[in-house]
Amino acid sequence: MVFVQGCPWRCLYCHNPHLQPRDAAPAGPNWAELRDRLARRRARLDALVFSGGEPTFDPALPAAMREVRALGFRVGLHTAGMAPRRLRAVLSLVDWVGLDIKAPLTDAALHDRITGARGAARAVRASLLAGDALARLVDQLAAAGARHVVLRPCRPADAGASGGAPMAQPDSQHLAALRQRLPQLEWRGAS
Repeated sequence: MVFVQGCPWRCLYCHNPHLQPRDAAPAGPNWAELRDRLARRRARLDALVFSGGEPTFDPALPAAMREVRALGFRVGLHTAGMAPRRLRAVLSLVDWVGLDIKAPLTDAALHDRITGARGAARAVRASLLAGDALARLVDQLAAAGARHVVLRPCRPADAGASGGAPMAQPDSQHLAALRQRLPQLEWRGAS
């Protein structure tokens, strides 16, 4: 996993606040050093996930993803979906996307409060792959060679310390339709 510096949001529960400032001095290796390390580990690793911060805000992300693929690795992306156009621009370069939804998208005020950014829910809604958009993504992933896609629930942001109840499972008709497109599509509900 590579943690990319920079994120415009200031989520109340951010796990990596030291990665928020884009101009902070990097704590780890630069890209050339990391690429060399990856090249030496081809036999031991099979994928690299770009996380952050918010990796889609780094203008070098598409080129880095292409370099990682050229080395023979699969590519993953962990994003909060705050930049829908940038996300769409790299979807063809990734094998896996983890979309971190911060709050119920129907509650724009809560989304704004959690992220510290006005209009956050609108951006995430544009990135969220639901309904027909999810079906199109599953088709694209299958066409690109993906064989296994996992859908997972998230817990409501206002669930408190107990964690609250997970969001509901997609209905069986929706899952069945998606599995016709990609038979190994999996729903991983809360345990």
